[in-house]
Amino acid sequence: MATHLAFLRAINLGATRVFPKTDIQRVVAETGFEAVETHINTGNVRFDTRMRSRARIESVLERAFAADRGFEVPTIVFSTAEFAEVAREAERLNGAHPGLARHYVYLLKDEPTADEIAQIESFSGAKGDIVVTGRAVHALLKPGYQDGQVDPLGVVKRLGVATNRTRTVVQAIAQKWC
Repeated sequence: MATHLAFLRAINLGATRVFPKTDIQRVVAETGFEAVETHINTGNVRFDTRMRSRARIESVLERAFAADRGFEVPTIVFSTAEFAEVAREAERLNGAHPGLARHYVYLLKDEPTADEIAQIESFSGAKGDIVVTGRAVHALLKPGYQDGQVDPLGVVKRLGVATNRTRTVVQAIAQKWC
């Protein structure tokens, strides 16, 4: 059995995309995954499985979520080792950029190519820096970046299938499950 973490995109954002964590936990368990846990109500799930293919795990979960909810739920899966590395990089980058107002971590379904990385990182500017590390993109936002905006640097459309968490949530999940 291997432990994986799944991060669901675009749930609990309004009245039509509601997916409470108790329902997420139920659907994941009904799909055959074991030792299912959730963390806060933003679509963070831990589970054990004999499946080895990340793409297969994502596909199984996405089909089950759509069948249960009636809407698509893009799902991004990491092994615990992969996610622990995302958390380490987040901490390293946070330390290397003192005085940040916010640090978002975008979790990607697919690792970007070298050309895509260059395009993504080109969104760095006066409001903050964008750094790509594997399947994670770090938005290192400086004071005055426009509070309340999740994508103040305009990079999200370049990321493909992705979901974001704050550095604080990434750290909490890594400490809890990795």
